[in-house]
Amino acid sequence: YVAADPDMGTRQAVVENWRNLTAVGADPLAITDNMNFGNPERPEIMGQFVQAVKGMAEACRALDYPVVSGNVSLYNETNGVGIPPTPAIGGVGLVPDLTKIADLALKAEDNVLVLIGRETGHLGQSLYQQIIAGKLEGAPPPVDFADEIKAGKLIRSLIREMGVRTVHDVSDGGLLVAVAEMALAGNLGVDLLGYDGPLPAHAIWFGEDQGRYIVEVPSDQAETVIERARLLALPARIIGRVGGDELRLPGEAPLKLAELRDIHESWLPRYMSGA
Repeated sequence: YVAADPDMGTRQAVVENWRNLTAVGADPLAITDNMNFGNPERPEIMGQFVQAVKGMAEACRALDYPVVSGNVSLYNETNGVGIPPTPAIGGVGLVPDLTKIADLALKAEDNVLVLIGRETGHLGQSLYQQIIAGKLEGAPPPVDFADEIKAGKLIRSLIREMGVRTVHDVSDGGLLVAVAEMALAGNLGVDLLGYDGPLPAHAIWFGEDQGRYIVEVPSDQAETVIERARLLALPARIIGRVGGDELRLPGEAPLKLAELRDIHESWLPRYMSGA
């Protein structure tokens, strides 16, 4: 994202950090940054740095999420080739009540998953585009600060007022990757519902639209969550039901969690061994 658009990409880095804290039920308080770039004597590198700082500042002001410390690392290059522009963002938040906290692990059979946030199927600069299409092009997904703030307040209220204990933000890889992460963390499968809207299926499942969360709730609470989102002008819909030991998507072969876990956990050892 940052290489394609340093301003918007850095906004996204700050906001995703803010979402990560929100998803556990914390009030985000402040960030620290580590700005890693190539040789600033090159105009294009200095331009990246300036735009990244601008994007970080815009996000921090919009979210009331100040920078309290930071570090800059420049001249990071090998044989005259600079590293990708890398603004690393760390954040700190406060959980008011440790008995009211969420994580990403699915909790119980027959619960349902509700997706909160706008869906546009944005595939520019996505992992789907990189891995399936073999290229990275287009603009990164835009960040809407107003929607982010509304969704964040809603998620924190669901955790604190409705006792929601499973929340995950949708980020790299899109919706299907986020669901898979939740399933692996809780060792529970998911029956995903088909999508009948105007967007292509691959854009729905792998688009990296910002400002989205998945929450797990008992089926009798799903409409309450959807209505609370609607009152904030945020789209929400049920995307699946928890149960079994597979990820199941209509029209596709089921994927066993054991197989998915093996693929996920064996990747790094295989990569490090050169396999």
